[in-house]
Amino acid sequence: MAGSSSHQIRNICVFGGFSLGKEKEFLESANHLGQVLAERKIHLVYGVGSLGLIGGVSIVALLEGIQVLRVVPKALAKGDIIGKTIGEELQVSTMSDRMNAMFNHDDAFIALPGGLDILEEILES
Repeated sequence: MAGSSSHQIRNICVFGGFSLGKEKEFLESANHLGQVLAERKIHLVYGVGSLGLIGGVSIVALLEGIQVLRVVPKALAKGDIIGKTIGEELQVSTMSDRMNAMFNHDDAFIALPGGLDILEEILES
């Protein structure tokens, strides 16, 4: 297409629920996403928790050898409520700083099934 620019996606932010969902296909899809990111050598950025579907994506991506970055507010990084860090961790001061840092580290985003918090994150982006 004339005049179009090609922009390669190198980093992608994935939002997803802390739950595995009611269907096993949700986790299978999350795991598959981790594999696809690795095959395409796209680094993963995720925010706060590493449980549920996000855990599936990030564990597979890390095991497949791509860079995984968790962006988390310092107050939440101290406990195990949101799961252990998978990959590298960038601590920020607030949830607003988290969103800004995530968007500064990604070229695109994907939203997996989740609750109202996922909808809120989509609308903020």
